[in-house]
Amino acid sequence: MTPVAPASLSPRRAVPASIERPEYVDRPAPARYTGAEVKDAETIERMRVAGRLAAQAREEVGRHVVPGVTTDELDRIGHEFLCDHGAYPSTLGYRGFPKSLCSSVNEVVCHGIPDSRVVEDGDIVNIDITAYLHGVHGDTNATFLAGDVDEESRLLVERTREALERGIKAVRPGRRINIIGRVIESYAARFGYGVVREFTGHGIGTSFHSGLIVPHYDDPAHDTLIEPGMTFTIEPMLNLGTHEWTMWDDGWTVVTQDLRRSAQFEHTLLVTATGAEVLTNP
Repeated sequence: MTPVAPASLSPRRAVPASIERPEYVDRPAPARYTGAEVKDAETIERMRVAGRLAAQAREEVGRHVVPGVTTDELDRIGHEFLCDHGAYPSTLGYRGFPKSLCSSVNEVVCHGIPDSRVVEDGDIVNIDITAYLHGVHGDTNATFLAGDVDEESRLLVERTREALERGIKAVRPGRRINIIGRVIESYAARFGYGVVREFTGHGIGTSFHSGLIVPHYDDPAHDTLIEPGMTFTIEPMLNLGTHEWTMWDDGWTVVTQDLRRSAQFEHTLLVTATGAEVLTNP
């Protein structure tokens, strides 16, 4: 298959003035988060609403992942869905990102910028979309199959979804955050998949990225205690080949070093007394 290459970008999409913007929009970087990782009941309830809307947007865009569509058209669908429901697309203007979702095709690991590239039969396409609503973020992604996808790629996608589910099941108060990566890495190793290390899950709430890091491999240095009321994402990126990657000149698009395919799934989670509640189900 032909490697994914940069294509042309459409103009920035407008957001109605009535929709609340995150503080970081069009600034070089977001303000540093200084709050707690454990959220209060009122913040959690707002996050449930934002998370559900993000999941609905993810599924709406996913329905349109078919051969012949451009990734820019997928961005338009996600942008309009969020705006129509009163939410701001969190990626738009985040550290200069120019679009309302990330579309990562085939060997693109993450942060692909929607453009004029046409989705081809057999592609796998990750849609990563975040809703900012009532002052909080809900962040989610999924990898969708376009047309007739080969079995190796299809299994990679299925197993990456399973890796996320196993990571979620590992969440328990009293455990350390690195249990999540240990479970994901050991599962991926069964199939010889590379587990991307430098891009991680993260704390989330009023801040898009709070500073809490959730690795998808076993890193003993990340030993934060898991507590009820914490909210964070788990979003493993599994590759058919090496875990190593390179970045395009756009400063965003990450591709596997060997140009073999990569898949990813993500949920925003709330730690409960007994495990985790997924906040990004539709």
